[in-house]
Amino acid sequence: IKAFREQLQTSQSRSFEVPARQLYDWLIRPAVDDLRARGTRVLVFVPDQLLRTIPPSALYDGERFLVEDFAVAVTPGLTVTGSEAVARGSGEVLTSGLTEQVDPEFAALPGVGAELDRIDALYLTREFRNSAFRMLPVARELSEGRYSIVHIATHGQFKANFRDSFLLAYDGRIKLADLEKAVGSRRYLNDPVDLLVLSACETAQGDSEAALGLAGVALKAGARSALATLWSVNDVASAELIGEFYSAYRDPAVSKAEALREAQIALIRNPQLSHPGLWSPYLLFGSWL
Repeated sequence: IKAFREQLQTSQSRSFEVPARQLYDWLIRPAVDDLRARGTRVLVFVPDQLLRTIPPSALYDGERFLVEDFAVAVTPGLTVTGSEAVARGSGEVLTSGLTEQVDPEFAALPGVGAELDRIDALYLTREFRNSAFRMLPVARELSEGRYSIVHIATHGQFKANFRDSFLLAYDGRIKLADLEKAVGSRRYLNDPVDLLVLSACETAQGDSEAALGLAGVALKAGARSALATLWSVNDVASAELIGEFYSAYRDPAVSKAEALREAQIALIRNPQLSHPGLWSPYLLFGSWL
């Protein structure tokens, strides 16, 4: 598991294939014939310990990645995940993001501009970009607005200590506890956020407790689903994947898990973006519908 994560994240070689095939043989191959015979479309993983740190979509049978055969979702427990589809709402999206460098510890993210532009072209949006992306206005909009989708594209780190986890805004670091509070206030209005997307964030390598933070910030706050990354991704690849995801998800017949699968397959078919280190760290947590 550790070798698979490290080789996906740090190398552009094919060295990931050995551990990817071994994990596929242990976890998937014994059941794959039954899954196909039943017409299974989505695999939902409830991982434990180090399995929380890897993307199941990049497991490899020697010829194909798992996501080429099944949509994939992750949940901390089936009992805490809603199993019913909900109406997509008005379709208005709250977007926030940084393209500029505002903290010496983190580089600029010029690809975030293209990412937000792709969303703007597909949805009615309320956007906070660069100097407009400040902690208090965004928190206020999160708690008072009526958005079914909230998209935040910025540097962020998830650590085992929840108090040390944050998202980077133009005027400082937003603690995840504050984000959870702002998103969670919608729950008491019986109007929870359906999908929270955290793009360009990362978890500490090999830290299984930090990986749970991705799901926890959304599910504890009452959001039905979260789409987030296990590690920071090339922002060109991120913009392309996010654009493909939202394009697919506009179709009411396409679930979140299936939209993510379509986006990941689009990158697999792009020779410049096909390495799983670029597309696999995107995980869908919570409801996959």
